[in-house]
Amino acid sequence: MSFEIEKVAELARIRLTPDEKNKLQSDLGAILGYVEKLKSVDTSQVSETSHVMDLTNVFREDKVLPSDVSAAVLRAAPDRDGKFFRVPKTVER
Repeated sequence: MSFEIEKVAELARIRLTPDEKNKLQSDLGAILGYVEKLKSVDTSQVSETSHVMDLTNVFREDKVLPSDVSAAVLRAAPDRDGKFFRVPKTVER
């Protein structure tokens, strides 16, 4: 499992001390042990869900409201051309 910890650390681009490796090895072992327990649970009589609670259509009704956000943002821009932002050129042709 030590190799797995080093590989995970490499993929995450983090450096681990030997103490951290030992702790993570223990933690990862516990997590994987729990996953193995979950694999043995019989879920054949449980229907699939996308949410743990049976919620449907809990969204508020859409309402069109007046908004002047675009104009306010443009007013705050340091440089603009009509309704467009002007920015420095980043690519030469």
